[in-house]
Order: sequence, then structure tokens, then C-alpha cells
Amino acid sequence: MKYFPTVCIIVLSLAVAGSSCRSTKTIQTAISKKDTTKVVVVPVIDHQAADSLLFINTIRDSIRKNDIDFQTFSAKIKVHFEGNDGTRNDVNAFVRLKKDSVLWVNINALLGIDAFRVLITPDSVKVVDKLKKTVTLRSVNSLQELTGIPLTFKELQALIIGNSMFLNGTISAYKKSDKTISLTILGSVFKHLLTVSNDDYSLQHSKLDDVDAKQSRTADITYGDYQSKNGVRFATYRRITVSENAKLDIEMEYKQFDFNGDLSFPFNIPKNYKSK
Repeated sequence: MKYFPTVCIIVLSLAVAGSSCRSTKTIQTAISKKDTTKVVVVPVIDHQAADSLLFINTIRDSIRKNDIDFQTFSAKIKVHFEGNDGTRNDVNAFVRLKKDSVLWVNINALLGIDAFRVLITPDSVKVVDKLKKTVTLRSVNSLQELTGIPLTFKELQALIIGNSMFLNGTISAYKKSDKTISLTILGSVFKHLLTVSNDDYSLQHSKLDDVDAKQSRTADITYGDYQSKNGVRFATYRRITVSENAKLDIEMEYKQFDFNGDLSFPFNIPKNYKSK
């Protein structure tokens, strides 16, 4: 399990980070050549500008309204991940989250072995490796260093809950088909191609590419298998691909999930564990 030191962070953050691919793609090249659906480029000064801006702002507001409002969240997640060498690993991740406060993850390896425990707050990252008997203490800024993106605690919890991310920016184009709507959002760091269903605006696909052409990072997230529970619609399947010099594929299946229950966040560091 050579990827565990990094994956342990990636899994709990649901990993949009390390990010990857090659040059930034435009929305035109991201759309299949066989797709005849019209891509509407938002005009800067045009008689259609007002209608276009009204449409895209309505879509953006509708996406934000879909964000799940919660106080606590817990889940059991079956995680499959495959690195650049083709090695496939499977772990179970038990996640507990208190909104804007603390993220707790316990990772079980093969045969149910308790392997990692992680505690992330808005300021710090703590990782206990029970296999190697080591502890890693870092600032939350280390996630940004690891991933190369402005990843904060709020982005981490949005990844886990399945809420929208990186919606701020200029929407330069949109594409509408019978089933989906895609928006191209230009931010300061990323070009974000976001696809939602056109009936309820649920997240379907998110692709982040570097605005800086000198970078070669891409993060690709697919959402699926939506389930409703206590009035909350939740994506129980995620596929995440991140790559730069190497590629990492992650599949996540939420086997159990619950909102707003009473949670504890047990985390202790044995005295005989070595710091890394």
C-alpha cells in the first residue's frame, strides 16, 4: 500500500487535489465532436447579454440552493483506489464531520485492520499511522502544499458532503442539452467545467484544469447513485481522478450515511509513536 501516506489525506478530503492532466481544455474541445448541442458563449456586450447573464445566474443560484445544510455528518465509505502502477487497493473509511469545525476519519485496511486515524480542523491536520506507529502533525496549509490548490476546510467538507465547489468566477460559456447543463467557469486558479442535470440541478460531473498553461494538473469528479434520506438528496457514488506527473483513480461508495446525529471524535496519540 505504497500510496497510503498520501491517500489517507486524499481519501478523507475526497481528494480533489494533487490534480492533473495536460493542457487546459476549452469547452469546445471538452464536448464530443458528435455532440451537436449548441455551446453558447456569453457575450460581453450584446443584446443577448442580459438574457444570457440572467440564465447563468439562475443556474448558479439553483446549484447553490441544492447544497446540503447540515450540522453533523457520518458515513461508512468503501474506497477503491488505483495508482499509476496499476495496483488496486480497497479500504473502508469511517467519516465523522462537524460543520466548519472538525473532520474525523478512521481507515481500515485489508481484513478490517485499523490502519489510520485522521483529524482535520480549519487549522491543523493530524494523522496517526497505526501500522508504522507514527504520527504526522501539520498545518492545514500542508493540504494546499500537497495538492497545489487553495484547498481549505470548507472545500474538504464540500467534497465529502457533495456540495458545490469553485462556483465563484466568470461564466464564459454554457451548454444545454436534453438532460444536462454545463457551465465553463473561469477562476483565478482553475478553469471549471461543471455539469448538472437540467431538471433538478444535481451535480453530475466536475472537471478542474489549471488556468496557467504551464501547469499540467486536472481533477475530475463524477457524482452518481443519488439517494434520498430524510428529505436530503445525496450522491452515494463518486469517482475521482487526479493526475499530474502520476495518476490516481479513486472510487467511493457510501454504504451508510446519516445527518445531524450526535457524534464524538476520539483521537489520541500513543506516547510511543514517533513523529514524522
